[in-house]
Amino acid sequence: MTETLASLEAKIVECRRCPRLVEWRERVAVEKRAAFADETYWGRPIPGFGVAQPRVLIVGLAPAAHGGNRTGRLFTGDRSGDWLFASLYRVGLANQPTSTHADDGLELRDTRIVAAVRCAPPQNKPTTQERDNCAPWLDVELRLVAPSLRTVVALGTIGWDAALRAFRGAGWEVPRPKPKFGHGAEATIVTPYGELLLLGCYHPSQQNTFTGKLTEPMLDDVLGRAAGILPA
Repeated sequence: MTETLASLEAKIVECRRCPRLVEWRERVAVEKRAAFADETYWGRPIPGFGVAQPRVLIVGLAPAAHGGNRTGRLFTGDRSGDWLFASLYRVGLANQPTSTHADDGLELRDTRIVAAVRCAPPQNKPTTQERDNCAPWLDVELRLVAPSLRTVVALGTIGWDAALRAFRGAGWEVPRPKPKFGHGAEATIVTPYGELLLLGCYHPSQQNTFTGKLTEPMLDDVLGRAAGILPA
């Protein structure tokens, strides 16, 4: 494979494959939210970030319109990210508990974060076609980081399904029948590099955190299990 993470990222940020998403992300970047009126929005697709040889890969849904679509980094500057990064810090996978902008000093430990859909979708709901259009980016990124991977944490059903699809696309052995998503669900994937653990986790969206469907201990439990397989 001649692709590298750098060349993949360069291609992702130039993607205009989904007209609805292109129109939405760019309109949001112009209209902005009043609280961020003085900021320059990213307004483009967002590549993955973190270490180049991760042992933990986190697969999210999509950038938030005024979060990642504004800051240029997944989960950065939004409420979901507040929960995610605080938990990553508590379990030892991040050097700080908050992330407000792309140059705030955040560093992930042995971890990389990607999304099933790389552009902010209206109402956080990408269409099936948009998910299909974006799937090849995850396929390539997964193969680039696969040799070092030991666990994948899927945030929500869309992240879970995207991960399973990418595993099958890579020719890896996925259990049958298809593993069902649930908080704390797990499945063992057989890869050319050894066994890979897939973990399910409710997405740290406000819909889940405000209602108590997802609590801090629940999030820490899943991410802690991922961190626990790391070498000391």
